[in-house]
Amino acid sequence: MFDYRKLFDLTGRQALVVGAGSGIGEAAAHGLAAHGAEVLCGDLNLEAVEKVAADITNAGGKARAILFDLRDGAAVRKTIDSYPDLDVLVSTPAINVRKRLLDMTEEEFDRVLDLNLKGTFRLITAAGRNMQKRGKGSIIAFASIRAMVVEPGQGVYAATKAGVLQMCRTLAAELGPDGVRVNAIGPGVVETPLTAPIIANKPWYEAYAQKGALGRWAQPHEMAGAVVYLASDAGSFVTGTLTIVDGGWTAVDGRFTPPL
Repeated sequence: MFDYRKLFDLTGRQALVVGAGSGIGEAAAHGLAAHGAEVLCGDLNLEAVEKVAADITNAGGKARAILFDLRDGAAVRKTIDSYPDLDVLVSTPAINVRKRLLDMTEEEFDRVLDLNLKGTFRLITAAGRNMQKRGKGSIIAFASIRAMVVEPGQGVYAATKAGVLQMCRTLAAELGPDGVRVNAIGPGVVETPLTAPIIANKPWYEAYAQKGALGRWAQPHEMAGAVVYLASDAGSFVTGTLTIVDGGWTAVDGRFTPPL
């Protein structure tokens, strides 16, 4: 009989979380470690990720920090290849330049594209090759609700997130026969360093809070459940999906509650 108590058990599995130095990546690392995974905490900010790894270890988990730069393709492949037994990969880093498309420069376009889309491509394909050889693994990349809905000033960011989603779906189709699952997560508004400019603007912050059904922003730890689910046996038949964690943002029509 299947042991349902072990659905979320990650004991004995090795996970790499890229972008683990703060925000959603930090929460994902903590969540995976809390369920038994040995977590490699990767980030461009080594000092920050060393603290995250130390916090996990002090809480009784297994973690270590590694320097990781998504913009360097050769370094990405070298680092991934040095961990051939990787069971779980989580990719979280992203940047945004908030400008209308007609005001966006090619340099700004390339900068967002290189990290958000090309960086994700470098990472998930490098891990995918190794997981394909092993015949198992779970790849999780963070997209966004902006993969589906947009607003002025979000065009390039939204395009990269839609691209991340479609790459995940394609890789899921290509690696499914080899036992490798690939999924995307679409957060709504989450209080992280990336959203700090909005958080500092009270009217903007409140407008976003009221857009969702729950009437508030998410905290980073509220993304960890989706990560653990997709990494674990609880999600063993889930691949090629977008798991939306947006507090009802994409379910609610408009920003006005009509009199009823």
